[in-house]
Amino acid sequence: MTKHIPNLLTCLNLISGCVACTFALHGQLYYAAVFVLVAGVFDFCDGFVARFLQAYSAIGKELDSLADEVSFGVAPGMALFYTLTQAFPHQPYLPYAAFVIPVFSALRLAKFNIDTRQATSFLGLPVPANALFWVSGLYATQLLIPANVILYTVAVLALAGVTSFLLVSEVPMFSLKIKSLAWKGNELRYLLAAGAVVFVGLWGFLGVAGTIVLYVILSLLNKRK
Repeated sequence: MTKHIPNLLTCLNLISGCVACTFALHGQLYYAAVFVLVAGVFDFCDGFVARFLQAYSAIGKELDSLADEVSFGVAPGMALFYTLTQAFPHQPYLPYAAFVIPVFSALRLAKFNIDTRQATSFLGLPVPANALFWVSGLYATQLLIPANVILYTVAVLALAGVTSFLLVSEVPMFSLKIKSLAWKGNELRYLLAAGAVVFVGLWGFLGVAGTIVLYVILSLLNKRK
């Protein structure tokens, strides 16, 4: 029975992603963000449990990618789609630009599955991090739309282009997996955790998006060493 536990957690990730998509389509971006966070917890746990129980399987690897595409690709894409429909209700085609997120998320996941260089770190922005950036950022900034619709739309579309590039880029990103609690070797992880506490404490959901930006910056600085 233990070999099925990781797949059960992956399925809970998928269910959470489906719920997030539903909330996003109905404009309930707060709950969409919450369920993407929940999906992220299940995504972390299924990998942790699989390693702990040595319960690896070919179906588990494929199922994990499918679940991640829904939770961290389609869900943030739906959130951006809804946001763009609110910004430009009379422009029926513009919101479909939001689907650049699920497309590049799928490319990132496919690339990860066949890339043997990403066993201990990442090349490109991980899809859960990208999803958390989008759902938290869109929820936190949606009230800014009436202030300047054009500027807001240009900004989010530009960010969609930047994050899509980061997803499939060769930029090294450090992994959040820890093998010990020692400071040495985990400096970046502890700095990120401290930043997350400060940002979320100050800005709430916007702090989650800020934490992802910090993650990218720390990874870029680490690359230059």
